[in-house]
Amino acid sequence: MPASLNSPTVPLVSASWLAPKLRSPDLVILECSWYLPTAGRDAEAEYRAAHLPGALRLDLDALSATDTDLPHMLPTPGQFAAAMEQLGIRRSDLVICYDGSGVNISAARIWWMFRVFGHHAVAVLDGGFPAWASATRPVQRGTSRPPRSGYPVPLIDSTLIRNREDILGILAGKDPATVVDCRPAARWGGEVDEPRPGLRRGNVPGSRNIPYPEFTDPATGVMLEPDRLRELLTANGVDPAQPTVAMCGSGTSACVLALAVEVLRADDPASVGPPVAIYDGSWSEWGRS
Repeated sequence: MPASLNSPTVPLVSASWLAPKLRSPDLVILECSWYLPTAGRDAEAEYRAAHLPGALRLDLDALSATDTDLPHMLPTPGQFAAAMEQLGIRRSDLVICYDGSGVNISAARIWWMFRVFGHHAVAVLDGGFPAWASATRPVQRGTSRPPRSGYPVPLIDSTLIRNREDILGILAGKDPATVVDCRPAARWGGEVDEPRPGLRRGNVPGSRNIPYPEFTDPATGVMLEPDRLRELLTANGVDPAQPTVAMCGSGTSACVLALAVEVLRADDPASVGPPVAIYDGSWSEWGRS
């Protein structure tokens, strides 16, 4: 766990670690829930009904690029900085991301986004809101409106991002990276239609498939223990020490794989290897008819 609020963090923090620190002035908690329309859930309404005390709402759709028709593409550094200022986040703050999914589907995306823009004091609340509420910890209703802050326009860490041309390079043998698709198996296998219209069925040739819910314990919603994460990756032919590119439908749930690999590295500081990069366009781009 983090040694202090200002120190670099491990990727995950538990609810028991977070509970006594809620009033810390250098801590920001972000409610990051996002759901596919087919889930039948309203993230904004859920936030207003109950959230961690002091948590601010960050809308993934609102913090995405506006100059493309692809969903959830990274915003520009200026757009990111403006959003942080509006939320009152400072560069020195420790940011804790969570969602209500029980599988980190969108909290991991926001965690990854902070890292892309060089804000490394960021972690995900293990188990999200369900883990917090299951222990009858306090919740808050309504919304929070923080004072604006100053946030410098950041640089982009390009090692964490891949595009369509990069995937073509992998297929051509110019890059040894393994492509891992985190969509559900039936979608990766082309057995069912995509939830977004206009996309064909199937997968990137040679890609592996590890559906994002497999990284969490279905009974608790917390991430698997490191040994089980290693077993899951090995069973699917993924070596976390080697270059890996994760993708999904829109580059959101793919970030769960990036989070899992960083959990492994936090468990074994001697382990080495590049961070998992995200194919930002993912199947929304690759699967266009």
